[in-house]
Amino acid sequence: MKSRKSSPKSPHRNKEAAESITFSIRIQPRASKNEIARMENGGLKIRLTAPPVDGAANEALVRFLADRLSVARSQIEIVSGHTSRNKIVRISCADRADTERLLNLKEKRSNIKHKES
Repeated sequence: MKSRKSSPKSPHRNKEAAESITFSIRIQPRASKNEIARMENGGLKIRLTAPPVDGAANEALVRFLADRLSVARSQIEIVSGHTSRNKIVRISCADRADTERLLNLKEKRSNIKHKES
């Protein structure tokens, strides 16, 4: 029996996307409906119907953002806060203007960082 060598991975496969948007949000699980809301301090809050059990709210967040922003779920990454209501999310290959418009972001953009490499 011949052993099969695995082909080397592409050097570009695991690199961070050339363009990404990183922002902080607060999640409210078990809400009556999925929606984006503003907090009193101007921050971004996302209400989700999913419970905060076994990663259900995290998966619902990724699905909700992917649908809202018309990007693939694989382009959305929860950077930190997997077990917290406060999260930092990165969306790769997203257009900043479209993302801000779809998330209804106005004057206050202090919680959003745009990265181009």
